[in-house]
Amino acid sequence: MKFRPCIDLHEGKVKQIVGESLNTEIIENFVSKQDSAFYAELFKNDALTGGHVIMLGGGNEAAAVRALEQYPGGLQIGGGITADNAAFYLEKGASHIIVTSYIFKDGQLNEEHLSKIVAEVGVDRLVIDLSCKEKDGKWYVVTNQWKQFSDFEVNQDNIRFLEQYCNEFLVHAVDVEGKQRGIQQSLVSALAEWASIPTTYAGGARSIEDMDQFDKLSNGKLDITIGSALDIFGGHLSYQEVVAYSKNKQA
Repeated sequence: MKFRPCIDLHEGKVKQIVGESLNTEIIENFVSKQDSAFYAELFKNDALTGGHVIMLGGGNEAAAVRALEQYPGGLQIGGGITADNAAFYLEKGASHIIVTSYIFKDGQLNEEHLSKIVAEVGVDRLVIDLSCKEKDGKWYVVTNQWKQFSDFEVNQDNIRFLEQYCNEFLVHAVDVEGKQRGIQQSLVSALAEWASIPTTYAGGARSIEDMDQFDKLSNGKLDITIGSALDIFGGHLSYQEVVAYSKNKQA
């Protein structure tokens, strides 16, 4: 298990937002006075790899590029990525491209778009975001700023199917994202059982105790992202303590 950092961009600024509020009245947990390059430099200095930059809507492209150029090869990029613009972000320094809505079109997996993005960036540089919500005891991918349920269930068969097309998964637990209420335990356990490629979980972690619980539930197989809870994003959890915990787990 390792900690994966994040830089969430909204209206060109680094923010922490309650994910579900993107489609209603936006709830901002934190708006940074520092720009994206500041955080990219911080993560670079701490040798954190596999973090992600997420563009929440338009107007974030310049800020995203600043982060990628500050830490070439150290950050992944997602949010509005398609086969048409993916190469641009790879050229600017992204290690991987993250896609959700582009391949889950109109509530369904669009295999034509999936093939196009794989042809453009290659399996080794593609991350599929399986951000999901629970419905009727099952998990379904949600798209379009988490407004729309798809018919794509996150389960073992579907994860194994997608693994042939990508290098990693990123999974936001939308029901708890940005709320600092603890991790979605059942989803963590299921992902650890189902996934056989690197998978990063995001949502709800707020303490070292949560990281311990996550590590045990996932048997150390999954990585974790923490956002709003960190002191660098206005929270109470020490970023340096999280980094130290992560490096100790990898030692």
